[in-house]
Amino acid sequence: MVTRNDVLILGLSAGVVGSLIGGFTLGVGMGLIAQGANLGWLLALPGAPLGGLFGLLLARRLARHLPHERG
Repeated sequence: MVTRNDVLILGLSAGVVGSLIGGFTLGVGMGLIAQGANLGWLLALPGAPLGGLFGLLLARRLARHLPHERG
């Protein structure tokens, strides 16, 4: 049976990892843009969707480890 703790850990870990990766790419991209490097746009623009994608992938990976109920 899936407990409340399992769902809480799953959501928190997926959210934290997604936010860290999205924030990192956005921060590095904005730093490059401020210095005049056009490469920064390639990091800054997909920062939020990339962070969401990593959060989704981690959530799916962790959800596979939860026990499944059949009924």
